[in-house]
Amino acid sequence: MSKKKILVVDDEKLIVKGIRFSLEQDDMEVDCAYDGEEALEYAKNCEYDLVLLDVMLPKLDGFQVCQQIREFSDMPVVMLTAKSEDMDKILGLEYGADDYITKPFNILEVKARIKAIMRRTTKREEPAGSPVIVKGAMRIDCESRRVFIGEKEVNLTAKEFDVLELLAMNPNKVYSRENLLNLVWGYDYPGDARTVDVHIRRLREKIEKNPSEPKYVHTKWGVGYYFQG
Repeated sequence: MSKKKILVVDDEKLIVKGIRFSLEQDDMEVDCAYDGEEALEYAKNCEYDLVLLDVMLPKLDGFQVCQQIREFSDMPVVMLTAKSEDMDKILGLEYGADDYITKPFNILEVKARIKAIMRRTTKREEPAGSPVIVKGAMRIDCESRRVFIGEKEVNLTAKEFDVLELLAMNPNKVYSRENLLNLVWGYDYPGDARTVDVHIRRLREKIEKNPSEPKYVHTKWGVGYYFQG
């Protein structure tokens, strides 16, 4: 089995060195970049299993880098932010990040997050018996991980697809935010259910004709979300 390949991006070289050493101890292959432009070059030239991306970077900040990566790849991106304000975290998700970690962090937590996301993305590559789900004008091809509304393809990030696939394969079943965090992100993620809300909102903006009156992904107020079967 080939090694997992990670891109670590931070302008603080000691942080990069520490993360790189720890990930290499777990038999991962690590590339390092120290500014936004360098990070983009790496991302364009190699398909990574995950990008660990600091927000505060020279040349291009982490949000700009993430946004540009999303134009050509759905490789998982985890933002590192030194700020604890919720808006910064949510903004990171708005730009297409899959997750975020607040500095200072525990390297064991970082590794747990990385492994959980990679477990999820490895599962998605298993094509055996992957169905095609059709609902109204929407067609979800679970093997190729492509979504169509009519004849038009909708470009979803990895996490947006994971959320939609889980809901669509279990129509009318209501999932709480905590359920979705555990099943889609692959670990207990206490106290930050807004991560799910941001992904649901972004998903609706892409697949719903009128996001405020959804046809596919509905809210069960006070409980969670479900796919209309």
